[in-house]
Amino acid sequence: MIGFMLAVFGTALFSLKSIFIKFLYAEGLNTDSVITLRMAISLPIYLGIFIWLQKRSDDRSYRSFLPMIAFLGFIGYFLSSWLDLKGLEMISAQLERLTLFTYPIMVAILGAIFFKTPLSRAVIWSLLMTYSGLMLVFVEELNFSGEDTVFGTLMVFLAALSFSFYVLFGKQVISKIGSQMFTSLAMSISSVFVLLYFGLFHDFSQLDVSSKAWFWLVMLAVFSTVVPSYMIAEAIHKIGPAQTGIIGSLGPVMTMGMAVWLLHEPFTSYHLAGLLLVVFGVGILTKAKP
Repeated sequence: MIGFMLAVFGTALFSLKSIFIKFLYAEGLNTDSVITLRMAISLPIYLGIFIWLQKRSDDRSYRSFLPMIAFLGFIGYFLSSWLDLKGLEMISAQLERLTLFTYPIMVAILGAIFFKTPLSRAVIWSLLMTYSGLMLVFVEELNFSGEDTVFGTLMVFLAALSFSFYVLFGKQVISKIGSQMFTSLAMSISSVFVLLYFGLFHDFSQLDVSSKAWFWLVMLAVFSTVVPSYMIAEAIHKIGPAQTGIIGSLGPVMTMGMAVWLLHEPFTSYHLAGLLLVVFGVGILTKAKP
């Protein structure tokens, strides 16, 4: 139950991410500046928690996992985040969140490929339904945004694929060193990757951030990055990546509601049909799982 609640609240906070980023784009920031400032704010928090965890325990077994943690941090919170934010420049928050939803499908498929995890009939049917819902919204968005929708959706799809590797293989490391230590290290390392990337290809002195943008950046970094990252990692530890991914499917419902309310994005009958398919797909999984 604790793992379930962590997954639900972590998903809810992550669902606000798209909304905060859209507000930041409206303030004149772009993908590179948002991801850099987001991780720059987050890094001291993650390092502080890492130091605190070190003082609480003499266990240094995490050192043998540092190469794997660095790889997972790179694909899970640098590459995946960059692709996601780039896609969000071109598509609505609703379509972005629904596309990210495909990562539980990828986790299940990758689990079957790498770990021989069986795919039950209920899982297959529910995932087919959620994909159908995604396609309905995608086709409708094409009518509003045109060709940019295709490229933007592809970017977010690749972000979901990258994150699915993080979820699947992160479980192995989390079980060895604990979710808090893993999250602190993975996010700290990914923050360093982001800062190095920006330093190599951009000029920090050219960043122009308004006071309102700083407010949204803090909200994004703390409440849609730091807090839910620990929640999701602990949920993966307690209930596994597959079930965490299934609960994560509620994220599109939350994001779509907030996008319509706060961003005034269009919500047509196609959006409603896609949303209902997602909800019904989640319902099948919930009923099938004791």
